[in-house]
Amino acid sequence: MTPCGNNFICVLGVLLCVCFRVFSSVTEQQRTVSLNGKWGLSSSDGSLSLTAQVPGCVHSALQQQGYIQDPYFRFNDVSYQWIALDNWTYTTVFAVSAQLRARQKVLLVFDGVDTVASVWLNGITVGKTDNMFRRYDFSVRDLLRDGDNVLNVSLLSPVLYASEQRKAHSAYRVPPECPPDVQKGECHVNFIRKEQSSFSWDWGPSFPTMGLWKDVRLEAFDILQLVQISSVPLYNYSRSQWTVQVELLVDAVETTTGQITLSIPELDSDQTFQTEFLSGKTKNIFILNINTSDQVKLWWPNGHGDQPFYLLTLRGFQDGLLILNTESKVYFRTVELVQEPVVGSPGLSFYFRINGKPVFLKGSNWIPAHSFQDQVTPAVLKNLLQSAVDANMNALRVWGGGVYEQDLFYSICDELGIMVWQDFMFACATYPTEDRFIQTVREEVVQQVRRLKSHPSIIIWSGNNENEAALATDWFNIPAPQKSTYIKDYVTLYVNNIRKIVQEEDQSRPFLVSSPTNGAESEQEGWVAANPYDPHYGDTHFYSYILDCWDWRTFPRTRFASEYGFQSWPSFSTLQPVSVNEDWSYNSNFSSHRQHHEAGNQEMLLQAAFHFHLPNSTEPLKRFTDTLYITQVMQAQCVKTQTEFYQRSRSEIIEGKGRTMGALYWQLNDIWQAPSWSSVEFGGKWKMLHYFAQSFFSAVLPVGFEDNNTLLIYAVSDLNQDLKLRAVVTVYSWADLDPVCTLKSDLILVPGGSAVPIFKEPVATLLVGCGRCTRLTCLLTFHLEDPSSVQQGPTNHHFLCSPKEAQGLQRPNITAKVQEGKSSYTVTLHSASVAPFVWLDVGNIPGRFSSNGFLMVSRNMTVSFNAWRPTSVAELSKYLTITSLRDVY
Repeated sequence: MTPCGNNFICVLGVLLCVCFRVFSSVTEQQRTVSLNGKWGLSSSDGSLSLTAQVPGCVHSALQQQGYIQDPYFRFNDVSYQWIALDNWTYTTVFAVSAQLRARQKVLLVFDGVDTVASVWLNGITVGKTDNMFRRYDFSVRDLLRDGDNVLNVSLLSPVLYASEQRKAHSAYRVPPECPPDVQKGECHVNFIRKEQSSFSWDWGPSFPTMGLWKDVRLEAFDILQLVQISSVPLYNYSRSQWTVQVELLVDAVETTTGQITLSIPELDSDQTFQTEFLSGKTKNIFILNINTSDQVKLWWPNGHGDQPFYLLTLRGFQDGLLILNTESKVYFRTVELVQEPVVGSPGLSFYFRINGKPVFLKGSNWIPAHSFQDQVTPAVLKNLLQSAVDANMNALRVWGGGVYEQDLFYSICDELGIMVWQDFMFACATYPTEDRFIQTVREEVVQQVRRLKSHPSIIIWSGNNENEAALATDWFNIPAPQKSTYIKDYVTLYVNNIRKIVQEEDQSRPFLVSSPTNGAESEQEGWVAANPYDPHYGDTHFYSYILDCWDWRTFPRTRFASEYGFQSWPSFSTLQPVSVNEDWSYNSNFSSHRQHHEAGNQEMLLQAAFHFHLPNSTEPLKRFTDTLYITQVMQAQCVKTQTEFYQRSRSEIIEGKGRTMGALYWQLNDIWQAPSWSSVEFGGKWKMLHYFAQSFFSAVLPVGFEDNNTLLIYAVSDLNQDLKLRAVVTVYSWADLDPVCTLKSDLILVPGGSAVPIFKEPVATLLVGCGRCTRLTCLLTFHLEDPSSVQQGPTNHHFLCSPKEAQGLQRPNITAKVQEGKSSYTVTLHSASVAPFVWLDVGNIPGRFSSNGFLMVSRNMTVSFNAWRPTSVAELSKYLTITSLRDVY
């Protein structure tokens, strides 16, 4: 039943609600009329009637019109649950010209409806929607009229709809029923095709959105309409020949013959095809041969080369009349997922080869950048993706519980050289497999693959997040006799449907059924492996909050680490706008409410207490801000240790394990102001972890660790060329800024793309050689040098004891002088003693320091600050705070 079962009542409701008018005039050439802009929005009983922006959502409209506060403020995620429990109607009134109505076909197009809706035009139902991730179009030519046309979209509560769908599925349960209580979320999100995390997640709030979240328009045409173009380069290895597969999705009024001309002038490639477009919506494939394949410039990931593109021009003619004219970017690159036997190890390799070159994936995981997608602006995307590149990342995994990102996201990734591991939007759940559900998923997959496959940045499709592991390790307590039913459903959805469609639609990149998975081995075991976390195969997800993260032995020596991480709290300046004074305590109701991971706040302190004194100021606000700081220190050091372990494991097999070729920590970004695993706070501020990532993802990196009381240093290189490098180890006393001694290793050849041990010495021997050091009184820094004594890569550190046990560590009493430079501000620091984890903060002045969270072992140091808005020396000096480890206890 629709919310407007009676046409007369429905039209009357439209006339009574707030309506907005879109005027349009269409020339003979003009085919598209945007219906974006101001619409009317009303609740089910008409008690709320307001203006709403399209694209947008109900929550954003209510906030913009002053009906609700910032949904992120304090406990508003719970206070505003009523919004998603109501039905809402969007309404607009528009006029169209006689010329437009005279066209042979007029489509009403919705690029994205969130989510379950009935669409009415002039009192007549034109269609329904049930999938946030699909484009919908409806033929409306005969319904348009002179003067005002009334369009309304009646949206059902996603929460109540999901619940009803669950009730209708009575044969067996489809777990999980509800999220954990700590998440304060809604139930049965797996029964609705919308952003899964919108019903809550362990890092985000429950805001089950509704709205017209993408463009709405009329498209009118007489002959045909180009719905979509994709251009996918394919390489024939045996012939060393490039071709470009160009696909046109065309909607033709009737069967039409004509000519299509494709050209890439820069590559001297031009072909004309005689073609026939069948009536209706059809996919048409053309293969353009590249005549100068040996001259093609290739797209490379960040750090491995440039990202050149070529312009493909398409022109279509019918009887000499130009009916199609468009151009698109073409990037040439090949990608292979290599799963083959490994010498000296059971199992299979798991790594990506880009343009024939093995590439170590360095990066993170991407979640939705906001609960309300209309607020994910180009500036937000550009800042976050540039932050990834500035931290030397070359890859992001678009996680399967969010949304397929907007076109701009992938275009920026193309331009910046960020490889994308693209999940389909299924996460941490089982899903129904009724025909209706499967059919809407099939259309979703077809549309998304066609929309995105032209992007070279996408190097792999993955069917879901953690659903193979959920079945294999029985997350949902499924009785043994019933397990075969769930595995059958799993294969039906991800293998027989999603995988099959992807392989039909896109031959240019690999497909994995799940993550984590054993890949080819999982397939051999019927798609659900006995142990999808087997380090001899595939990719792994690994989290441990109880074991000491400084002990690298606790980490799995996996082929590929696609998820791992530790939580921290964001900065006080990020929390302050959504909280009040009584919230500024680690034990406040607010702090508890924002933590959506069970026992997360306690786990952070437990992990920090392994190696640090916990903050103990008697001044409440200082104790709170110091605690926020110590969680960031802990997170940064933990993820650094784990990532460096994966980096140095790329070239060796130990006890049958290793050859790690990817490290994607969880997670890059935040969806709101709360504790999470992110390295970039909501709003774009870098956490200490992100500054650390800038170093541990460097193209050349020294990694130090202890094994059986012996210090080893590896040189890790992502460069194309070989280097000769030595390790330079400097020993410092905690009590003195003058080095105690310096040691240098011999020069050793470090091949490009490898990790090589270049320094090895028992710690006891090293300390004896320095004369006046013990584990408790000294620490180490180390870096790499080439034969000309030029430093390659960053300086790293190794603590010989936990900092809480360090003898001689004093308050450094760091002072700072801020000065204005040509393009940024400089901050010159002076320290009286060794200072670990020096953290500079300028409150809510947005911007980024060149370095932060660093170990200061010199009396003077200068860093720069790049401000994102106008500021001054006076303002920066006023708000600048400097915290080091010894300052918090």
